[in-house]
Amino acid sequence: MREINNELEECNEKLNSQELGLIGKFVSNLFKTKNPDEMIEGAQKAGLQKTLGAFDLIILGVGAIIGSGIFTVVGIAATGSAESAGAGPALVVSMILASIACVFSAMCYSEFASMIPAAGSAYLYTYATMGEFLAWAVGWVLMLEYLVGYIAVVSAWSGYLIQFLKGFTFLPSFITNPPVWLVNDYTSAITILSKQGIDPQSVIPHIAGIPISLNLPGILITMLMAAILIKGIKESTTMAGIMVVIKLAVIALFVLTGAFYVKPENWTPFAPNGFEGVFMGAFIIFFAYIGFDAIATAAEETKNPQKNLPIGIIGSLATCTIVYVLVGLVLTGMVPISQIDAHAPIAHAMRLVGQDWVAGLISLGALTGLTSVLLVLLLAGTRILYAMSRDNFLPKILKTVHPKFKTPHVITILAAAICIAGSLFLNISTAAELCNFGTFTSFIIVCIAVIILRKTDPKRPRPFKVPFSPFFPILGVVCCGGLMIYSMQFLTTSRFLFPLWLLIGAIIYFTYSYKQQRKAEKDGK
Repeated sequence: MREINNELEECNEKLNSQELGLIGKFVSNLFKTKNPDEMIEGAQKAGLQKTLGAFDLIILGVGAIIGSGIFTVVGIAATGSAESAGAGPALVVSMILASIACVFSAMCYSEFASMIPAAGSAYLYTYATMGEFLAWAVGWVLMLEYLVGYIAVVSAWSGYLIQFLKGFTFLPSFITNPPVWLVNDYTSAITILSKQGIDPQSVIPHIAGIPISLNLPGILITMLMAAILIKGIKESTTMAGIMVVIKLAVIALFVLTGAFYVKPENWTPFAPNGFEGVFMGAFIIFFAYIGFDAIATAAEETKNPQKNLPIGIIGSLATCTIVYVLVGLVLTGMVPISQIDAHAPIAHAMRLVGQDWVAGLISLGALTGLTSVLLVLLLAGTRILYAMSRDNFLPKILKTVHPKFKTPHVITILAAAICIAGSLFLNISTAAELCNFGTFTSFIIVCIAVIILRKTDPKRPRPFKVPFSPFFPILGVVCCGGLMIYSMQFLTTSRFLFPLWLLIGAIIYFTYSYKQQRKAEKDGK
């Protein structure tokens, strides 16, 4: 009997040892890093065409940053929303706070982008420092940032298009005043109709009991953006460059014209909602700064990336900060805060001072500016998905490169389809808030990753180095984390949806991506 017990104990010990071995291997795989040299080698074999210079990158960055924020979100940041207080004339302070939160992260991005010039941005940087699972998590968050951010911008784009078309009285009424359900997501359509005292169920059509409400202009512009990106990235940046020139000219017209209507008394009280308004304004206006990190996703298509990427990232951020502060000063000085329109603040301010012709040009500039943002956000989203598919996290077909145009056309079509589907039910405010949460998370991770790689691989050549490290990266974590945590006490809907998005990503990783990685390792890929 004693011998049998001894044998059972030995079997249990072996089983426990095997279980511990499997658990240890599982945990080891979760935190398995990828050598930066392998990333660079993989990028060189990918076949993407290198056509972008420093000026192209700055154009891409400015094209992504100056758009939704300056034409739409700036009004919400100044006046507030249902879930947050407005900054008032202290909007310029909110802008500076948001730019400070960005600048530390921008320098961390620049160090990584010059050191690892491969498509993937923060996703790759995390893979090189924190391991496989966190890399997947960051990649999943970046998809939230770019693709959900795209949905927010495309909603604003559709609104400006309708406002612009209303100026053409000779057009048919179904174009200038289309049905609400044909130019809005379902949630926005219900809100608009309810405010007008109309029963949504009596207006919105139903098929088999399912309400039909879609943003048709947004769907059409998304299809056009996808076609342009498939055609080629150089053509995309050329188009973005033209749009950047137009919108900068329109913004300059607003600043120069509006300066003559500034009344200092409109700047008092300077901060009507105190620190709460300033900090929530900084959180909301942060959406207007999203874009400079998108430059890093085009690393594989950049000539001399070690030099040009840092110039593009920091140059675009500096340019946009100056523009934002000038617009904020003029806007809050032209009209009282109570009269600032939350959806089209710049054009509305010009109409209030009797400059209708300038307002018309600004509406056109807004359309142009938002279009360039759509182009760059869709570009960035597709490059993140491309990098993840190349690392076996997603199906192999997604990394297919077009034989003629040398662009990842399959994944571009998929990204466009995701954006179209999301635009059916996400409204602009919720999408912008979710986008901000995703961006803050990726910025924090990149700042931490710089500190880690300085310790684990100190001898690696760094064409650009974050000054005063680890002090500056830590400041990046504190600034981004502080704004993110502070805002969560006010934003109820997005505060719930963001963890849900992370949970869905974790489920996909453990049920599909983890297995695909182990299979690829077994096959020697």
